[in-house]
Amino acid sequence: MAQIMPSPPTSPPRILSTSPPSSPKDPSAMTRTNLSEDTLKSRDDEKQPFDIVKTYTHLLATDPDLTMPVAAIEALVLLLSQSRASTISETLDLLASSTAYLKRSIPNPIALSAGTDLFQRYLITTLQRPNAVPGAQGGDFRSIRSHLLSNGRLFVKRAKEARETIASFGRRFVRDKSVILTMGGSRVVGAVLRAAAECRENSTPIRFKVIYVQSPSFEGSSTISALRALGIPVATIPPTAVAYSMSLVNLVLVGAEGVVENGGIISRLGTYQLGLLAKSAGKSFYVVTESHKFVRLYPLGQMDLEAGQKVVDFRTDSETSEGSVGVAKDAKRGLKEGKEEKEKKSPSPQDESRVGSDSSPLVQPNSNLNSNPHSLDAIDYTPPDLITALITESGVHTPSAVSEELIKIWY
Repeated sequence: MAQIMPSPPTSPPRILSTSPPSSPKDPSAMTRTNLSEDTLKSRDDEKQPFDIVKTYTHLLATDPDLTMPVAAIEALVLLLSQSRASTISETLDLLASSTAYLKRSIPNPIALSAGTDLFQRYLITTLQRPNAVPGAQGGDFRSIRSHLLSNGRLFVKRAKEARETIASFGRRFVRDKSVILTMGGSRVVGAVLRAAAECRENSTPIRFKVIYVQSPSFEGSSTISALRALGIPVATIPPTAVAYSMSLVNLVLVGAEGVVENGGIISRLGTYQLGLLAKSAGKSFYVVTESHKFVRLYPLGQMDLEAGQKVVDFRTDSETSEGSVGVAKDAKRGLKEGKEEKEKKSPSPQDESRVGSDSSPLVQPNSNLNSNPHSLDAIDYTPPDLITALITESGVHTPSAVSEELIKIWY
């Protein structure tokens, strides 16, 4: 069984890096802007440790369109560019230890594991054949590292462009007058739906509707706003209304955090039940995802995905799970403060007219008493028999074809 158990992070691998040189003011200085090995060695007075985790989280925070695997690869490319490693062995050891530390430091490392493992595989393959690198006669390590950095940046560039390619494939599955059911905050799903909304068939726009299953963390709000701005009707429903709404749906469209070896997917909690309900109702269930999310895992069930999550939380009246005590105290404090405020001031007619409207408070005191904060970012596993097809930048694949694609990618 594929088990991913988080362990306490140890001290991060530390390498020495320098601040990048200032922007050149003349064209002739453009070639000096890259951090070369000579530049790194000549500026010992500006040494500072490179933190792979901080770099990774910074990349995600500054670029909302960046996926976890691509952010992890970008962080490794930056690590390699600022490394003082002078041999193949040192480089491989540094990448292995940094990757392991990054995985241990992230609560759910499944998505980024696909990117880091693929990048490591590429590096190992290249470094094992140094004489095949152009300009690296005699195994010149500086030429090898320059080649790795160049190809690493090219890989990141192509990974970012994959989303638009998938959108061009996926929009063809959105038919005129169809109703699409989706959930989560997948950027690829958003790109597909926006591409379909902007598509024209014989100068006539495709008319379709979207049912969006809202999550506790309100993912997908930007996609909902973008679609409505494009004139696409969007309805939002709670997870409890999925079965009720399924009769209106023509197809289900979801993203994925990882595609496993048997063609199943790992995605946001609730995707599995969408697949079950779609299968029961005879609806097509499509997954849109980039190929760099194909991961070498083979889960047999939901309990194989213990990625630090605690969805099912058993307790008695005398026990409370971690986090629920604070929620209960906040709720009680809110009730007490609300009661005191009500005693001080009776509501005006204007206040009474807003009861139950969009102007009423978004957070109700009792709404979180039984909530489980551990489930907000939880994931589940959807087996391949519930999936109609996977749409990637390389085309449309059946779940059974995923193993072949993994062989192409890895071997």
